[in-house]
Parts: sequence; structure tokens; C-alpha cells
Amino acid sequence: MQERPYFRLILPIIFIMLFVASCGNPNSYFVEGEKQEREFLLQVMEDLENQELSSEGRYILNQQIIKALIGEKYRQKLNLYLTTYVENHRNDPYNGYYLLLVAQNYKKEDAIPFATHYFERILKNYVDLLVMGKSIHYACLTNLIKLSKDPEVKINYYKELISRFPDEIDKGQIFYYLARTYEELGEWQLAIQAYRNFMLYTDSSIPGVPDAHEIIGKKTAFYDIQNKDWILKDLDDLIWRIRGAIREGRSGGSTLTRYMAKVNFFAVSWQQKETEADREFLSNIGGFMGRNIVLSHTLDEGSNNQEAYLKTTGWSYRIKTWYLYFRKIYFPADPEIHGKWEWAGIYFGDKPFAGSTEKD
Repeated sequence: MQERPYFRLILPIIFIMLFVASCGNPNSYFVEGEKQEREFLLQVMEDLENQELSSEGRYILNQQIIKALIGEKYRQKLNLYLTTYVENHRNDPYNGYYLLLVAQNYKKEDAIPFATHYFERILKNYVDLLVMGKSIHYACLTNLIKLSKDPEVKINYYKELISRFPDEIDKGQIFYYLARTYEELGEWQLAIQAYRNFMLYTDSSIPGVPDAHEIIGKKTAFYDIQNKDWILKDLDDLIWRIRGAIREGRSGGSTLTRYMAKVNFFAVSWQQKETEADREFLSNIGGFMGRNIVLSHTLDEGSNNQEAYLKTTGWSYRIKTWYLYFRKIYFPADPEIHGKWEWAGIYFGDKPFAGSTEKD
């Protein structure tokens, strides 16, 4: 069985504890550096034993020890020192901060279960604390969101960030990721509500999703439409109805309009972005229809089980050739329409890709 990284980390700590227990001066184990520095650190540790020392005084002295052991080489020693200190000084108000350093050290070593344990322990058992102007609870929440694999747990962290630290976060980003996590759980109504909240923050940006507001705007608009009667289960049935409307000529314009997607239907050239079509153009589409329109007998060879193209020619428009574009709907929020088909748009002109020939 493969050895987990955190087992390799915990075993040396056990040996260290046994070694420390056997030493005459247990503090000597934590002392590093040249002779003068070692003497200084031993004195610092001795001063920490002063029962009359304030917590602020202890914090200042502990910072000297942390500074000496903060490097990668001494992480295990620092973790042992800090956890031992917290155990021996349970009422120290800075204990949450000391354990935060332990959690961060484990995270750096990829000992994720240990890091997670300490981040959660701080949130549950220690009051929040500002150290150098930064909240230790905020640090725990942001780390746990990255480390957690459980969407239900992650949702609680997102909600706590929003409620407790609204001025410290990009609320738009948090609502976006909260919505994505709700989607993982199949909580579609909650996901849409979180997406609506995201849309309120127009200045928020999502790394890797430059057009996030446009995408989510379309998703929420689609969700809000109650009657989605332009959608059909079978692609062949949908195309058959559109063929019939086109063959009727101008009188089939209203039927054709009926089967256009009511959200995000586009009409663009192949080089253009798929932006929503002008409604006036769509309402007058019957005026471009005549008896001479020719429809391909088969779908374009670029079609697949997720999207399809049908070539048509002979429109009385400045561009005679239109490719009708169909796509399968991915919308698990509504099982009634998820996986069905819609006529989603029009591409004007001949298809620019080599080898895209159809049998007319």
C-alpha cells in the first residue's frame, strides 16, 4: 500500500517528542543557529516561563522563536514547539494564530488532512484575531475553500465568508463559485439565486472566464422562461417542422419564428461572436423566404450528437446562404428539457472550413 505523505511527517514528530522527553533541557531541541543566537533563544524560552508575563509579552518572545524556525528546514520543529506551547498555555489569546502557522506549515508539506484539521480547529475553538491587520478566521476560510473536496462543507465556508467578511472579498466571485458548488449538489434553484447575486456585481471578474456575466446572464434568462415550447425532444422532428415552414414560403414565417430559441438566438457570420440577434430582423424573417429556398437533404458533416448544421440557400437577403444551427440543451436544472434540442441560431454565408461539403 502506498505511504501517504502525512504519515511520513508524523513519524519524525513522534521520535522528536520521545527525544525531547529524555533531554535534561527540553528547550535545547528547538534552539538553532550560532552560539550567540542559541544562547539568545534559550534565554527567550526561559523568559517565557515567567508566569507574570502578559500574553502580548509572550507573543513578542514567541515571534523571535518563530523567526528562527520559520524556514522549510525547521518546519517540524516549529510545529512541535507551537502545538506544545498551545497545550501548555491554553488561555493565551494568540493560540489561534500559533495554530494557523502550524496549519500553513502542513499545507506547504502537502499534508492536507493535518492542515485541514488545524484550520477547522481554529474556526471552531478560537476567537478571531487580527495579526498584523489580518484576520486568522479569514485565512482559515479561504484556505479551507481551496482544500475541501466536500461541496456541502465548501458551501458553508462560502456563506460564512459572505456574512462575516463582506468587505474583504470580491462578493461577485464568491457568489459565482457558490453557485457552481450548488450545481455540484444539484441544488439548481439555490444555484440560480447565487448566480443572480453574482450578476449584481458587474465589476467582478472570474479568472479563466472573461465573459462570465454574459454566460450567466443567458443561463438565468433561460431558467426564468416558463414556457419553453420551442424545444423538442427529437432533432429530426425539429428539423422536419422547420423544413415544412420554409417550404410554405412567406406564409411559413410565423411558424419559423415559433421554433427559434427565445433566449440567445443569434444570427451572425461565421467570423462573428454569437451575440443575440436583432429582434426586428427575426420578426421579419418571413420576408426573406420564397419558393426558391433549397435545403440540404442531410446535415452538414460537422454535425454530431451535441450540435448540428443544416445548409440552406436561396434566401432573398443580401447573403443567400444560411446555415441553421441546432444544439442539444445542457441544463440539468430542468430535467424536463435537459438533453432536448433547440434551433439556436443562423450562420450567414458559406462555411469557411475546408472539406465541409454537403449532398444537396
